[in-house]
Amino acid sequence: MAKSRTIYICSTCGAESPQWFGKCPSCGVYGTLEEQVVNTSPPGAISRGGWQTGSRSEGVSSAPPKPRISIPFSEITQTEQERFPSGYGELDRVLGGGVVPGSLVLIGGDPGIGKSTLLLQTANQLSQRLPRILYVSAEESGQQVKLRASRLGVTELTPTTDSNSNGNPKKETESEELKLTEPYANLYILPETDLEEILRELESLKPQVAVIDSIQTLYFAALTSAPGSVAQVRECTSALMQVAKRENITLLIVGHVTKEGAIAGPRVLEHLVDTVLYFEGDRYASHRLLRSVKNRFGATHEIGIFEMAEHGLVEVANPSELFLGNRDEFAPGTATVVACEGTRPLVVELQALVSPTSYSSPRRSTTGVDYSRLQQILAVLEKRVGIPLSKLDAYVASAGGLGVEEPAADLGIAIAVVASFRDRVVDPRTVLIGEVGLGGQVRLVSQMELRLKEAAKLGFKRAIVPKGQSLPDDLGLEIITVNKVIDAIIAAIPPQHKFGAESSEIGEEEGGDF
Repeated sequence: MAKSRTIYICSTCGAESPQWFGKCPSCGVYGTLEEQVVNTSPPGAISRGGWQTGSRSEGVSSAPPKPRISIPFSEITQTEQERFPSGYGELDRVLGGGVVPGSLVLIGGDPGIGKSTLLLQTANQLSQRLPRILYVSAEESGQQVKLRASRLGVTELTPTTDSNSNGNPKKETESEELKLTEPYANLYILPETDLEEILRELESLKPQVAVIDSIQTLYFAALTSAPGSVAQVRECTSALMQVAKRENITLLIVGHVTKEGAIAGPRVLEHLVDTVLYFEGDRYASHRLLRSVKNRFGATHEIGIFEMAEHGLVEVANPSELFLGNRDEFAPGTATVVACEGTRPLVVELQALVSPTSYSSPRRSTTGVDYSRLQQILAVLEKRVGIPLSKLDAYVASAGGLGVEEPAADLGIAIAVVASFRDRVVDPRTVLIGEVGLGGQVRLVSQMELRLKEAAKLGFKRAIVPKGQSLPDDLGLEIITVNKVIDAIIAAIPPQHKFGAESSEIGEEEGGDF
């Protein structure tokens, strides 16, 4: 007869403890140990497929252990990882060039951001090319999923494009093995929350791809804790992983996030899966960003950009035009930078507003820009350039709400602040790239050639970059190299532009004639 015992599990790291502590002995976080009652199975209690149904530390297989033979590293043959397209080039880009068979992909995001919409549309695309796709809906009934599909307008056949290893679309030919079929013809819906039933269906149907929506709503009957608890999330993910690896099934798993923005559940959840993606964006804005933070089969920090349209999510072909659209080229206090997310360059407009404060201490506010970097740049401008900003409010935002937090945007922030302070316009055909140091110097950044090629493609004529950056000569841009922030200010806002009576204040500490 099975017995039960009480353990305490850390909600942050998943560590188990036989007694309660105020601070987790493993990760050191306070107030994270939660009480869980688990059933201990007798020796030999192994479920279907070899997955243990009791506590992981209690159940022991009665079969003798299989001998394991290690393989010399030099004898391992390296084969190219086969991938298949998801039907969306942006998703393939983030995954590293396509979907890897047998991989586990965890997708997290805020409620209502579009995670289920993205995966339902992806399942539709895959069902037109692959024999069996399983959509496990643990939050909706089959009728509700069908109603949502009808609302998205994907019940009719829509032509799609495959993607090559670089995420670029390619045309489908008659000689290709995968052919388009009727929409949803090969898509199976399973409205279920019981883990055992889901595992049974996976082993019976053997789909090429399975969507789990979501992992926090599944439960394993052998555990007495509620669905979404640390023990349930860990055990359900572990069981799904074993079946997926054994049957070579690709799993796309939806994960809820906490109020801090991290995926809910133990941190071990992100260690179990192969890829972790975050679906980000302002729910009141139209664009969505799919960002990779872990990828065993590709580069991290890649992003894919979608737009929420009337009939669901649509890929954005040219993201830079999205973030530069409808801009006022002659508005004071704006500057254009080229940010890099993974291997994708994005041209983004930064806007700054500097105004007298009505409070005892000035206010600083940012949208899409790191707050601490703004504080640092304001201090550099006051100390090294001589611009009095300590008694002025400063607001900086990135157009479109795109998060631009890399140091390469420092120079653009500084120029936008100075332009707003002097109420002047920066040449709209100029891009600014560089990191600002505490000494007022402009430091080198990575992937400069990639950034400049993107700027030239969008019609920019001039670029202000750090001195010492090695660049080719055929970029089609006028390259201006600077060593200090004051040099960049003079280049971006020429001296012949009158800045007012106090213009002589700028550059006094550097000895410049501004």
